[in-house]
Amino acid sequence: MAFSTMLSSHLTFLPFSDAKICPKFYPSPSIILHSISRKIQFGSSNSSFLHNGFSLNMPNFNGFFPVKPMNFSAGVSARAATEKTVHDYTVKDIDGKDVPLSNFKGKVLLIVNVASKCGLTSSNYTELSHVYEKYKPQGFEILAFPCNQFGGQEPGSNPEIKNFACTRFKAEFPIFDKVDVNGPNTAPVYQFLKSSTDGFLGDLIKWNFEKFLVDKNGKVVERYPPTTSPLQIEKDIQKLLAA
Repeated sequence: MAFSTMLSSHLTFLPFSDAKICPKFYPSPSIILHSISRKIQFGSSNSSFLHNGFSLNMPNFNGFFPVKPMNFSAGVSARAATEKTVHDYTVKDIDGKDVPLSNFKGKVLLIVNVASKCGLTSSNYTELSHVYEKYKPQGFEILAFPCNQFGGQEPGSNPEIKNFACTRFKAEFPIFDKVDVNGPNTAPVYQFLKSSTDGFLGDLIKWNFEKFLVDKNGKVVERYPPTTSPLQIEKDIQKLLAA
């Protein structure tokens, strides 16, 4: 069986209706497979393919790739994730002040990378504000991290981002300093979030408004793709609040 055929059977692509939201990011399966077949070099320990600035490394199996590629770092990452919690990190808020995330101990958290000019912006900000208002009295918090890595859709300064969220969408949940969520300058808290879960194409954050649900002890319990709306997460939030 051709390698591209094997790999295509194990990649999950979002429906075409989702691709219309962010067409620059969601390519067709044929484009990805064509890129893989051209870029991967058998027998090379550093084989990779690049797409939209991301690199996916493949291990060396002396020319043989199993049906499900082995992830040798999974055990190490899982152990590292169990040793830490979200509460071990300190981040800067939108005004540049240090905020220890230990301040949120005992609360259920929804952590999301936000953007001001994405096709998902209006619906997500509206629903995030609704969910926050509804569950904040029960011990729920939303932590929003602006990020400009996806289509340059969060280009503004921190004051501009704050004004946009708070004025247009009446957002009252905490908004933090703009960060990178992928690449060499990934914020430490996002390194932790990604090491605690797996997503499409490994641990990469896929687009604006990817979401992590964190329990009262600071452990990541669920990860949601950008197209999962905040309202769709309500039942999971309710379960953690009741725990």
